[in-house]
Amino acid sequence: MLRYIQPIQSANTVKQSPSVATHKITTKQNFQHLLEQQSSLKISKHASQRLDQRNIKIDAVEWQRITDKVLEAKQKGIQEPLVVTPTTTMIVSAKNMTVITAMSRQESENQLFTNIDGTIILS
Repeated sequence: MLRYIQPIQSANTVKQSPSVATHKITTKQNFQHLLEQQSSLKISKHASQRLDQRNIKIDAVEWQRITDKVLEAKQKGIQEPLVVTPTTTMIVSAKNMTVITAMSRQESENQLFTNIDGTIILS
């Protein structure tokens, strides 16, 4: 089997086209957008249903506190923390930045939580 070797172009003859430079900027912007998405907490369909059924409301300030603590836990290697707030208890996938399930604090008092590897308590 014969394979032909293509000649190597010298660095002086290779010119970067404007489209390549534009592509780099676009890629950088897409990467920034991806980072922003990964640092915001999402709610799974199941958790959304539970929050609606149980009439649990979380304001923007508390949501940001929860997100910040989940990111901190993620940096420490925690993948599925139990998040306990004064009104709500949630299990979160820090890896996917997604709330898996949620319940009121009253419901969680006599519950056993499994498959968690950390706890975040917010007062």
